[in-house]
Amino acid sequence: MSKQECIREVADLTQINRCINSLNKVEGSIDRLVNILKLTANDVRLKILYLLSQEKKLCPCDLSDILDMSVPAVSQHLRKLKDGGLVETERDGQTIFYSLNPQFSEILSPNFNQIKDNNLLEVLAA
Repeated sequence: MSKQECIREVADLTQINRCINSLNKVEGSIDRLVNILKLTANDVRLKILYLLSQEKKLCPCDLSDILDMSVPAVSQHLRKLKDGGLVETERDGQTIFYSLNPQFSEILSPNFNQIKDNNLLEVLAA
């Protein structure tokens, strides 16, 4: 609804200014969370993050077998997650293992718990 179409009789300027100030204070956090959510909004990347939260570390070949995808396709998703800071890498010989960046565990854990408990559909249906 545009400002010209608003049917409110009186604006609560105190509330409006409080909300504007509140948003200004958290703008950086909102931007960062938007970027995180964009990365997790892809089903393959969300599955990878979920698996890494459960298994602690996996290599692209493991993920390829689990997700029934080619290694290059999995690697593209891992690259995006790494560039976004959501995953970390550790080399063991020639193998690179990926793990969930601990900084993001607290943000993503509630979602993974809903998935793990397999009750997300029940919660949304209620």
